[in-house]
Amino acid sequence: MLLTASTFADLVLAVHILAVMSAFGVTFAYPVLEAVGERLDRRTTPAFYRMRVAVSRRLTNPGLLVILITGIYLATDEHRWKQFFVQWGIAMVVVLGGLEGGFMTRRLGKLAELSERDLAAAPGGRWSPEFVALRKQVARVGTLMSLIVVITVFLMATRAGA
Repeated sequence: MLLTASTFADLVLAVHILAVMSAFGVTFAYPVLEAVGERLDRRTTPAFYRMRVAVSRRLTNPGLLVILITGIYLATDEHRWKQFFVQWGIAMVVVLGGLEGGFMTRRLGKLAELSERDLAAAPGGRWSPEFVALRKQVARVGTLMSLIVVITVFLMATRAGA
């Protein structure tokens, strides 16, 4: 039989994993989407950054909340609060939430504004130094956030410290 009896904790774990995939899966594609979009038509750049803000507000941030709630349930249900991977996971949800809400979303909105301004000033020209510097800063923090997600997924999958 393909389907077996599942516990409520199994369902919560599935929701937890789906929330991680939904909240962060797309973030790994952003560098490719940005590069391809700019190569195809740099006029898409402002829309790309506005789309990232919308994904942050409507998918990543709510996903972080679901990850936190389901993680708390699982840690409580399995009596794992003292385990390193649980403490790491909760700390990283807080860190990622702070970086996403307090850093990325604001700067992505600014990148949309700067790219619109630069396109209006010189449709076929170069990006302004201000835009380039901010884009590099956002890319660095995005890379850090992706690394945090990868490390956290590894720790959860291996239950390191369990």
